[in-house]
Amino acid sequence: MMGETLTLGKALNLGLRRAMEDDSKVILMGEDIGKLGGVFRITDGLQKDFGDERVIDTPLAESGIVGTAIGLALRGYRPVVEIQFDGFVYPAYDQIVCQVAKMHFRSRGKVRLPMVIRIPFGGGIGAVEHHSESPEAYFSHTAGLKVVACSNPSDAYWMIQQAIASDDPIIFLEPKRRYWEKGEVDTAEELSVQEPLHSSKVVRPGTDVTVLAYGPMVRTALDAANAAAEDGRSLEVIDLRSMSPLDMGPVYASAKRTGRVVVVHEAAGNLGMGSELAARITEECFYSLEAPVLRVTGYDTPYPASRLEEEYLPDLDRVLDAVDRSFGW
Repeated sequence: MMGETLTLGKALNLGLRRAMEDDSKVILMGEDIGKLGGVFRITDGLQKDFGDERVIDTPLAESGIVGTAIGLALRGYRPVVEIQFDGFVYPAYDQIVCQVAKMHFRSRGKVRLPMVIRIPFGGGIGAVEHHSESPEAYFSHTAGLKVVACSNPSDAYWMIQQAIASDDPIIFLEPKRRYWEKGEVDTAEELSVQEPLHSSKVVRPGTDVTVLAYGPMVRTALDAANAAAEDGRSLEVIDLRSMSPLDMGPVYASAKRTGRVVVVHEAAGNLGMGSELAARITEECFYSLEAPVLRVTGYDTPYPASRLEEEYLPDLDRVLDAVDRSFGW
């Protein structure tokens, strides 16, 4: 693949830029996203080039931001809302669950809400309280919402454009600890030839254990696979990419081949994405499994102070421990 080396953050910036160039109805809204370029600089330079009527600095009021975006979407615009940090989305939770998710159904399909809510999520950056949340299960549980998470620069570049082009409301989760990680992106390709937005992808083939991850934990899973290979174990890593809807085809095929599955996510284990994945895999692949589906997750506590977050977050050792336990059955 010919392309350029970009950070995940820069890939998002270029993806937003390309979407705005392609469609004048795309409008960005959020706190400090204009002149400052956002706290993570994801919208850097966009207000200068597209003007303050398309890149709008909003008041510090998430419910108002999302509510305004709903009205814009109803009038034919494609608003892209930035929630500054994951823990700040909860004031807008009522708008998202009661309005964004329901409007299409309430209107019997006559109204669509083509809007994207961008949320930097997860921990690992040493932030203070309310800045390191993993809210994906809240939104994945809500019928009427679609939820995706990018894990690398190439996916970030294409998935943000696909989300903006969609006629459905999409929660777009960005792994903030991976914003500065680099990868190859072929920006010369066309959007139409990319893999579907709501598809999972095998990012490392393997034969012994299937490891499922998304967002920030994909890198952790790949690191675990590299370490396991030194001990002669072959881990297949699947990047789920979409939490709702889930693309289970590649997951089932992999589970039936390996017979062992480990799910990894930062969010707490209780009623997390791992629970749903374990249930579906058990229903579909029961006679192929050599061990129960195991989960490696954050703990069932509020996110800890930054000096303790490395104890809280799933890491390479915890993933490898789950792999060992899977072989113990």
